[in-house]
Amino acid sequence: MPDVLPHPDGPDSTARPWCSVVIPVLHEAVTIAAQVAHVRHVAARCGMEVEVVVADGAKERDTLAALPEGCCTAVASCPGRARQMNAGAGKARGETLLFLHADTHLPPEAFTLLRRARQAGIRAGAFRLGIAAPGLWFRLVERLACWRNRLVRTPYGDQAQFFDAALFMAVGGYPDQPLMEDVEVMRRLRKAGERIVILPGRVETSARRWFVEGPLRCTLRNLCLRLLYALGVPAHALSRWYRAHKERP
Repeated sequence: MPDVLPHPDGPDSTARPWCSVVIPVLHEAVTIAAQVAHVRHVAARCGMEVEVVVADGAKERDTLAALPEGCCTAVASCPGRARQMNAGAGKARGETLLFLHADTHLPPEAFTLLRRARQAGIRAGAFRLGIAAPGLWFRLVERLACWRNRLVRTPYGDQAQFFDAALFMAVGGYPDQPLMEDVEVMRRLRKAGERIVILPGRVETSARRWFVEGPLRCTLRNLCLRLLYALGVPAHALSRWYRAHKERP
């Protein structure tokens, strides 16, 4: 399979799309077609067209092989979410970049909210966090995320971060680190005086990691990682601790 599939608008299309949705993937062959279709459905619901870019970090390129022909732009990348998202952004043509995890769904009004924000001069932000699972624990996690966003304005990657494309390139894209790249890029923008906005629409991100690791254990682990990073512990050190923690029975 070629590294780049033709864009649905056609290989000779010169019109720059207003928004590119970049999806970093790793062994998501089973779900990727549905995820691309989801993005297209939300865009159509909003009466818009968007570019979709899928960046595969697996050496097998199994996710790219599962893509329907011509459905999007497909990029073969080095492993690592930051590298994949930067590689996808490098191929994207949109004036706005929206980074969407493979297990996160956009709100039905996502592109309407995003376009209004961009027309209002907002250049960076994300949506509210929602977790696709019932239970008071997950509602608490959502509420805590909302409070944290109001306080520090550093939304996470599973909230579908968006950027003005020129701003994203000017800040150097996502930093090349194994964890907290989503936090770091927002911190850098805040230090530069950029306004970070949380849009009112709520994404629905999969709860699979909470169910695999256990809701309490997963939440406390994430809180520890974020606190240690805020205290200055390097991302590479946190990555080693994170892998060791996940491998425990």
